[in-house]
Amino acid sequence: MSQQNTQGQVQHAQPSVGSIAAHRPHTIAATISDLAPDLDADLDAYDEDAQVGHDGVELPQGRFLDRERSWLAFNERVLELAEDPHTPLLERANFLAIFASNLDEFFMVRVAGLKRRIATGVATRSASGLQPREVLELIWNRSRELMARHAACYHDDVAPGLADEGIQLVRWHELTEKEQSRLFTLFRQQIFPVLTPLAVDPAHPFPYISGLSLNLAVVVRNPVSGHQHFARVKVPPLLSRFLEASPQRYVPIEDVIAAPAHLQELFPGMEIQEHHMFRLTRNEDLEVEEDDAENLLQALEKELMRRRFGPPVRLEVEESIAPNVLSLLVRELKISEAEVYPLPGPLDLTGLFSIAKLDRPELKYPKFVAGTHRDLAEVESASAPDIFAALRERDVLLHHPYDSFSTSVQAFLEQAAADPDVLAIKQTLYRTSGDSPIVDALIDAAESGKQVLVLVEIKARFDEQANIKWARKLEEAGCHVVYGIVGLKTHCKLSLVVRQEGDTLVRYSHVGTGNYHPKTARLYEDLGLLTSNAEVGADLSDLFNRLSGYSRRETFRRLLVAPRSLRDGLVSRIDKEIQHHRAGRPAYVRIKVNSMVDEAVIDSLYRASQAGVEVDVWVRGICAVRPGVAGLSENIRVRSVLGRFLEHSRVFAFGNGGEPEVWIGSADMMHRNLDRRIEALVRVQDPAHRTALSRLLETGMSDTTASWHLGADGNWTRHSVDQDGQPLRNVQEMLIDARRRRRGTATP
Repeated sequence: MSQQNTQGQVQHAQPSVGSIAAHRPHTIAATISDLAPDLDADLDAYDEDAQVGHDGVELPQGRFLDRERSWLAFNERVLELAEDPHTPLLERANFLAIFASNLDEFFMVRVAGLKRRIATGVATRSASGLQPREVLELIWNRSRELMARHAACYHDDVAPGLADEGIQLVRWHELTEKEQSRLFTLFRQQIFPVLTPLAVDPAHPFPYISGLSLNLAVVVRNPVSGHQHFARVKVPPLLSRFLEASPQRYVPIEDVIAAPAHLQELFPGMEIQEHHMFRLTRNEDLEVEEDDAENLLQALEKELMRRRFGPPVRLEVEESIAPNVLSLLVRELKISEAEVYPLPGPLDLTGLFSIAKLDRPELKYPKFVAGTHRDLAEVESASAPDIFAALRERDVLLHHPYDSFSTSVQAFLEQAAADPDVLAIKQTLYRTSGDSPIVDALIDAAESGKQVLVLVEIKARFDEQANIKWARKLEEAGCHVVYGIVGLKTHCKLSLVVRQEGDTLVRYSHVGTGNYHPKTARLYEDLGLLTSNAEVGADLSDLFNRLSGYSRRETFRRLLVAPRSLRDGLVSRIDKEIQHHRAGRPAYVRIKVNSMVDEAVIDSLYRASQAGVEVDVWVRGICAVRPGVAGLSENIRVRSVLGRFLEHSRVFAFGNGGEPEVWIGSADMMHRNLDRRIEALVRVQDPAHRTALSRLLETGMSDTTASWHLGADGNWTRHSVDQDGQPLRNVQEMLIDARRRRRGTATP
């Protein structure tokens, strides 16, 4: 890549942070950020060399796959769904947007964190054996390949396909004169007033470029002096990414701003020489020293302001950019050539989210509306089922989005808020929507005089600002709002309702795998247990007391709780399967999680495999297990399922000598979950529920189910058709059809 000197061509000055207020162009909502595996740093030391396997044999070095490579492989699987011609067209556009959003967050968090650790000298060799610089170069090279595929998929496949269906994504020069005239009026009335062209010269330092913002680099010439000047125009982040030029014809907003007549409006009397789009990604991870923070809320708000000024980690430019302009950007932004990504425009395909929302149902997955769980109501009704009456009869195992969230968990809390016999509600909230009926129900409960404790995790990445806002709203309504234990994120999904029934108090509980977020509950696959079981209720009471007050309780009746007992509890159960296998009793380990990178847990799986125990791992995203290695992991299979719903549930099943043991909960197998978070798993007791969960795990791992298979070399292979070319079963469509059959609405 040419790096020419711009001296004498473009006047510029040294950069000055603070000359313009930075603004994050869009907050990655929970519906987007959770589509990627969790990205927090897992830096805890693990003595890999000291581990021994089955019968005292040392486990080999190099037994862990690289975490960052595995994350990029996950995003490649998302891209493969966009590339798949069998995926409905607007869903392909949606997957392109998801890929772009995932990669944004990966650079903002993982790449930024790795660069920071290298710069400060604290980076160490990864568990996979790679040096930090090797990991960084792997990321640069692999992400460059994937971004090129991503752009090609859009230009060569998805955009032409949409055009064939009457949805045209065009550039400015493809517009008719009438369309250009209409957009000129729109520009003058709604866009021009909010634009701020910023010159760069001795009197105007190079402006601060905020993370993820789209920008025009404009070169103008003064016709009087003959001098060339550089200017930057930021694309307003709050305006629509694609503008409708005429029905079903859309043009990127930056094309409208960059139209010759429009740039002339911005730089009257100057000659427009050239313009180029660019986009910068910055380190936007948070660092809050809780031990030193008297008020966590205030400390976090201050850190959110500081986040805007993180150092750059990626520069995306249109591949047509002039070498002199690129040289100026690289120098002023202090970014390396390896971090520059030339791409065909338009940049920032997260804008395709708006296109994917167009009302063209024939270009999307068939609509599915979840019904009420049959254990809550045998028949569908306009009125909500009596949750408390149902739970007095039996436990209810929910499977979202196939079972309605609004008529189960949401109804549970709304009925608790309205019920005069309910005395107290205790609730954890990690992410929820701003207009959440869950928050409204808690507020109603507090205003009616009930004791309401809400444990809010205000450090949920990219939802911090929203969480601060509704945490204050809850406080103002009279809820007792606490922020958990210093140094630990509260990630468990718990709800506890205390109800007066005659002379006794009955505790009703919900333990789930997903957030109390009504909107994402329609997109995320999650499990939840509703129960009036006294042991679970007592456990939740003890855990809430630990989180809101002072308690050293570390053992529970039906729960495994991180950071004290969860990892050890799982490892001991995995080791116990070895004993059952040796004794000839039924033994197996089946795990479904979002991420599997914790070395201690993985080593326990290796030991089980060496002993002959069958191990199945169903993982959505990152996986450091190296399956299928002779003498180490030949009894381990790893599968991944991606589709219309986000696989988000966590399930842990053990053969247990013929008495199966099954757990569900909030924890992924990562250091951050097991060591630096409050997580909870609950043991599922109902035999029918255990059978249903075991059947789900078996279906997801079956060779007749469409999935990706992980090989010993770390490569994932997609299996979507059988030997005869016929489509394999889609586990999500199977579950949808099962619910439709139950309601008599299945497709013939």
